Order: sequence, then C-alpha cells, then structure tokens
Amino acid sequence: MTIITKITTQQKNQDRFNVFMDYGKGKGEEFAFSVDSDVLIKFKLKKGMELDDFSFLEIQFQDDIRKAYSLAINYLARRMRSEKEIVDYLVQKEVDEPIIKEVIHKLTSQHYINDQEYAVAYVRTQANTTDKGPNVIKKDLKEKGVAEGILIQALEEFPLEQQMEKAIKISEKFYQKNAKVSLKVQQQKLEQLLLRKGYSYEVINFALNETEVPKQGEDEEMEAVRFQGEKVHRKYSHLEGFEYQQKIKQALYRKGFTMDLIERFIAEKDEK
Repeated sequence: MTIITKITTQQKNQDRFNVFMDYGKGKGEEFAFSVDSDVLIKFKLKKGMELDDFSFLEIQFQDDIRKAYSLAINYLARRMRSEKEIVDYLVQKEVDEPIIKEVIHKLTSQHYINDQEYAVAYVRTQANTTDKGPNVIKKDLKEKGVAEGILIQALEEFPLEQQMEKAIKISEKFYQKNAKVSLKVQQQKLEQLLLRKGYSYEVINFALNETEVPKQGEDEEMEAVRFQGEKVHRKYSHLEGFEYQQKIKQALYRKGFTMDLIERFIAEKDEK
C-alpha cells in the first residue's frame, strides 16, 4: 500500500497538482503523478490517503480524460467542429482510443458537438460567404465525417433560388474577365468553372441562359481574335504558306471564332 505524503500546486499551471507518495520501500517520499483540480476533488486526494494499484490506475485514466477533454475544448474554441474532426485532432495528439471515446461522449452530452447543428451552420456559412456550390459543400461535409442523411438535410439551407443567384454573379464576373476569347469558348470555360465549384447542370444551364453577356462590337471581336491569333502565330511562326494558314485556322476555329474573323486576321498578318 502506498501513502500520499504531499500535494503541491504546479508553478506554471495553478489548475494542476503534483502528488508525492511513499511506496514503503525505504526510499521515502517520491513524486508519483500529477492531476488537475477536478480529478483531485473527484477522488478526494489528500495527504495521508492510501492508494492501491486499482485506484492509482483509475486516477490516471480520469486525468488522461481531463487532459484530452481540455485539448478538445481548446480546439472547439476556435470554431464549431464535427465529431470526426475532433477525433482526428485527438488521434493526431496521440490520445488513446478509449480516452477519445470518453471525451466524445462527454462533449456530446454537454452539447459541445452536434453534427446536425454543425452541418446546418457550415452550409449557411459557405452559401453566404463563398462561391461554393452544393456539390462541393456536400463533399466537404463528407470529408468531415457528417452522415449522408444529416448533410442532405443541411443542404436545404442552400435553396435552388440562392444557388441560381450565386451562379449568375459568378457568370457575370467571368464574362467581364474573359472578354478576349470567343463567346463559344467563354461559355465552355464558364460551364467547367461552375461544375468545379459544385453547381448542378440545372443551375449551370439557367446561369448560361439568364446571364447577360457583354455584347462585342466588330472592333471588340477583332481585338479578341488578334489577341488569341498572336499567341497561335508565335506557336506556328516557323511554318509557311498553306501549312501555316491551316494551323492558324484550325487553332482559332477551335477557340470559337468565325471563319470570317479568322480570314481577316490572316489577311492582316499577310499585309505585315
């Protein structure tokens, strides 16, 4: 049987205490372990108290839970987390599985973690502050360990009407930044962009049809074909005659320009 001989407060952490014991082996007082204030109170630890091996292990187990719980609380203090995020964080901190289970149970019972509330808040935030579409948001929630049924319900916070509004705003910005390419290519690239951002084909088609495309006059069209044509010219400038013209025509046609515009560009190059 071992006896507690002294309990002192740690200098750097006033909520933790060092426990010293006499193991009865003639060595006198030795440092045994440290605990936080909750564990100290729970087990009513005090000088002169005897501890057997089972009590010692139980105290250590409860203290490990307290330490892991504090880690989780500090992690949660930054923002809401899913259950999986907390589990992964504690695994990263090398916390044992039985202790993680106890911590998750305690956090859940205290309503510090709730995947349903987390998913709803996440969808609202992403829908209101980012360009992400529902498919990308759904993928994010899956990676965070949110169950399928929960995330599908949470995505109701991002209604179709709002998705369409955001897709149109993305489209308007895109057209403004990509004026120097043909309309055909603009629409192809815009469709790819909206797909990557997680929007459905239904929303994409709506945005393509409803977004007002800045009209290009004849001068703007020629400026666009010249811009793209110069890049193609540099690529094939080593060629001559028919082969050169065919490569230029093929490249610019694939970029969505009409043959009339392409012929005018080639004529301009020939004049130079």
